[in-house]
Amino acid sequence: MRKTILFNKDWKFVKENVGASEVFSVPGEKVNIPHTWNAIDGQDGGNDYYRGTCWYGKTFSKPELISGDQVYLEFRGANSTAEVWVNNHKLCTHDGGYSTFRVNITDALKEQNELVVSVDNGPNDRVYPQRADFTFYGGIYRDVYMVIVSDSHFDMDFFGGSGLQITSEITEKNAVVALKSYITGEAEAVRYSIEGVGNIEVPVRDGVASGSMVISEVHLWDGVEDAYLYEGKAELIKCGKVVDQVSSRFGCRTFSFDKEKGFFLNGRPYPLRGVSRHQDRISVGNAITKEMMLEDMALIKEIGANTIRLAHYQHDQYFYDLCDESGMIVWAEIPYITEHMPGGRENTIRQLTELIIQNYNHPSIICWGLSNEISVTGVTDDLIENHKILNDLAHKLDNSRPTTMAHAFMLEIDEPLVFLPDIMSYNLYYGWYLGNLTDNDLFFDDFHKKYPDKIIGLAEYGADANPGLQSALPEKGDYTEQYQSVYHEHLIKMIQERPYLWSTHVWNMFDFAADGRDEGGKNGINQKGLVTFDRKYKKDAFYLYKANWSKEAFVHLCGRNYIERHEEETDVKVYSNYDTVELYNNGEFVEKQIGDKVFKFKLKLQGNHKIVVKAGNCSDEITVCKVTEPNRAYQLEGREIINWFDEPDMNCTEGYYSIKDVMADIRKSPEGANILDDMFNYAKSKRGDVAKNVKQSASMAKVMNAMTVEALIKQAGGSIPKSMVVEVNKSLNRIKKVDDIIVGLKEENYSI
Repeated sequence: MRKTILFNKDWKFVKENVGASEVFSVPGEKVNIPHTWNAIDGQDGGNDYYRGTCWYGKTFSKPELISGDQVYLEFRGANSTAEVWVNNHKLCTHDGGYSTFRVNITDALKEQNELVVSVDNGPNDRVYPQRADFTFYGGIYRDVYMVIVSDSHFDMDFFGGSGLQITSEITEKNAVVALKSYITGEAEAVRYSIEGVGNIEVPVRDGVASGSMVISEVHLWDGVEDAYLYEGKAELIKCGKVVDQVSSRFGCRTFSFDKEKGFFLNGRPYPLRGVSRHQDRISVGNAITKEMMLEDMALIKEIGANTIRLAHYQHDQYFYDLCDESGMIVWAEIPYITEHMPGGRENTIRQLTELIIQNYNHPSIICWGLSNEISVTGVTDDLIENHKILNDLAHKLDNSRPTTMAHAFMLEIDEPLVFLPDIMSYNLYYGWYLGNLTDNDLFFDDFHKKYPDKIIGLAEYGADANPGLQSALPEKGDYTEQYQSVYHEHLIKMIQERPYLWSTHVWNMFDFAADGRDEGGKNGINQKGLVTFDRKYKKDAFYLYKANWSKEAFVHLCGRNYIERHEEETDVKVYSNYDTVELYNNGEFVEKQIGDKVFKFKLKLQGNHKIVVKAGNCSDEITVCKVTEPNRAYQLEGREIINWFDEPDMNCTEGYYSIKDVMADIRKSPEGANILDDMFNYAKSKRGDVAKNVKQSASMAKVMNAMTVEALIKQAGGSIPKSMVVEVNKSLNRIKKVDDIIVGLKEENYSI
């Protein structure tokens, strides 16, 4: 019978590319798996974390074996290219850092053995991802197992799958459950059983055993309301004895999509409202524990989400199990992201195959993501062909789930790539990176009007917030907790008014590492999370979503980090899923409001204030105080440039350009256009690798060029220093405004 042994302890780690034969003869570090070498330098900014080849080594005794037994090593995740050597024999190479792979080590075993594994997260042109807005942690960062099976066993070599595939089809109150398994070696039959239902025995023919069972009065897997799971088991029978066994939980459900009403689960409208998740943690990287995954799920459940986009790669099997148990609807995808590589086609095919084969039985998963923002550096014929191959492959491997893609908001809505998968989604950041909040509304209105029969969703949306930054007058680009809340208040309303959106996913549930970033007062971190990187602090926007999604009664006072307030009268904002909230100041009743999710009070400031809100049986409190001057620590360094209009060096000469002008007007002058391009290129350099090569679409250019330079600089979040702003303004002041009539005559010579 099958034996599975955890193989995580007592490894040697060598942080240099020494070669397989030298691992045990050079200095190293004793580590346990999971492990990454980028837990610190992958999160501190500078885009300089170590990317290259490192080595792991482990000695072990040959396990007790029965004649014919086969020994496999199973790696749940090693990023991104791994080579496995046993006793100086290279046994396999695996490209792809997020999926399970196995290697048969039986023939290489001795009584005492040396196992070495090289792991390489260095740049190349064939293994995804290579360019994206997150850190590519190197290491064996998920569990390793030794698995011992008999000579006849359920397949261990087919793309890391379990060897058991379960498909259910609902007919009225019953479910027909198809069970299929692949067998290595000789065997007569497979006995399938479903706990609480019964069992059948089917013959093995040409290495395959297929059968079906009927579940009468089936108990549906019904999302967060009732995530009921059955357990299926397969026993391999040889010479009348069970020689191997595998099992898998599964759920029975139906789902569909409607062009006007969005997502349906088990025949009823089921709006998908949730979050995206990256797996990493502060000071841990992606070498996370099961306890950390449990905490992540607990926070996602607390907020009231019913869907998770597991971005931008295959996640740990344990987390998919948690999604099944919790009733989360899951978007699962591969790391085909940001920049298409002509040499990476085979890797996308393999990674998608592994994703589907390894995750087929999870009822939580309802779609396969082919790529994310793959068009930002341009669309080529090879890119289109690659996606057609993946789309066909997904349908061949699994005809029960649709394909999807997350398109960057700079991709025009009439591009053929938009309509290649079965269902569509966009990543939109209007109101943060550029444009206004209402541009999100206009985008979907335009799309739905032009393509009313297409299924469209919102795959990403968000705004960065550093909890240390606070403002009484929040605005785009200030990275304050207050602006993040304003942003999400608008997006929630926008989503509610458009029920045809099949899913919406906040980017992101948690802050995460992007070592190339240098913005918002923190290096190396994308701060769009509703919860901080360490999971210790829930930002105010977290409670906004909890008020809209969760049934758990609560009341939350916003602005608890905004302690020192200089305004004469301050806003007191409250989020709650009660419809009545009472405000108290220093023990005295102030006001009662009736409302819906968001409550806004005014309070005159004088001295110290203990502010308390009560709703139902719930209460919350904060303490604030009146100060004479704004606390500079609450303001992003460089944000003082918002007062440039008060300074002499920001004056402008009539008839000449300045930062007060709309960019479309400035671009009428080639010299003015060059000044803007230089400034933009500098700002891009502060936002990591992804921003550097973004190709601007016509619609994106239209939104940007309608803005003044002043507005765009404010939105840049301090990434453009005041000294540069001053010089840009001076340079523009030397350029005489171009006459629109002249431009009209020569417009063919200019481009946006």
